[in-house]
Amino acid sequence: MENRAFRIGPIRPPSEANSLLIQVTNGCTWNRCRFCQLYRHTKFRAYSADSIKEDIDNIAYWAERIKKHEHPVWDIPALNEELASLTDDDERQCYYMVANWLLSGGENVFLQDGNTTALSSGRLTDVLRYLRQVFPQVKRITSYGRAENLSKTSAEGFAELKEAGLDRIHSGYETGSDAVLERINKGVTQAQQIIAGKAVKTGGIELSIYFMPGVGGKDLSQDNAEGTAHVINEVGPDFVRIRTAAIKPGTELYADWRDGLFELCSDDDKVREIRRVIELSDRAPDTAIKSDHMINLLQDIDGLIAHRETLLEKIDGYLEMPADDRRLFQLLRRTLRAYGPEDMKNLSNDEKEAIIATIRPYSERDWDIKMNEYICRYV
Repeated sequence: MENRAFRIGPIRPPSEANSLLIQVTNGCTWNRCRFCQLYRHTKFRAYSADSIKEDIDNIAYWAERIKKHEHPVWDIPALNEELASLTDDDERQCYYMVANWLLSGGENVFLQDGNTTALSSGRLTDVLRYLRQVFPQVKRITSYGRAENLSKTSAEGFAELKEAGLDRIHSGYETGSDAVLERINKGVTQAQQIIAGKAVKTGGIELSIYFMPGVGGKDLSQDNAEGTAHVINEVGPDFVRIRTAAIKPGTELYADWRDGLFELCSDDDKVREIRRVIELSDRAPDTAIKSDHMINLLQDIDGLIAHRETLLEKIDGYLEMPADDRRLFQLLRRTLRAYGPEDMKNLSNDEKEAIIATIRPYSERDWDIKMNEYICRYV
């Protein structure tokens, strides 16, 4: 019997949790960022349009099988029974993904891997049109795109991709500071980020950029925030998604820290960077700030910059807490015992005092190291 598995890459944004994942490239074209090792041992490959279309056909095959269990509501036991009957692990994974996608509405698609816009525009346009043809119910198609690559595409090129069906591009800007970009070896400049962002927006495609508080270290903390705010003001992205920096063992940035060339930012430093970005981004009122990842300390920072007074009030509420309470919340958050500072009320006074007594002896440096270790568990 013909195998009907299709390729699935390793990552996607949290906002694409219920999206269908289609891998059109493998790995990252740059693959030299000093904070990341995800693709370090993967050679970049861009798949042919015919190969991607074959995967889309296999997805359609599974979709038709799965839809037989919708009459008029989903028969979950029957779906689980059919899933269990599959003997190939890859096919089971594909069946599960398509079923989850359809049960979630079957409306959104995310194109993987780390830089799908590295495909030639003609090939990507061909794939997008075929995908829309096979699944006409799809409402949004999203992709990752590296800013350096995006800066080489004209607004007209993005308009063509929009017409073919691409609705949103996620781009890991990480920072808008040239000094920080150089430190982390991002392979792009602030000027290129601005060129890329303006072209994407002019072409009619939504732009979602990522900001990494703490990735510049203590000495470049202010640069990290102010450079990022400048890019936001110039581009006006639709979304700025916060991704707290995790300095992971095995990366070059971790080696810098180990060798005394990089000083970790504290959680408070990172929160102040976020505050500074929001405060300075006064020419981008329609940009939405999203703290939509579990590695972020304050996950309820969510809203338009036009309403930044509300966002800043939440941040200031945390920063004005006593030092012991801030440490307590950091620990509870990093151990998944709290979502927001208000959850500390669930602790009894005795429990609260007992925990504070164990964390108070940590030096600032050792506490920052401890929190970084916790963050690294989730990325």
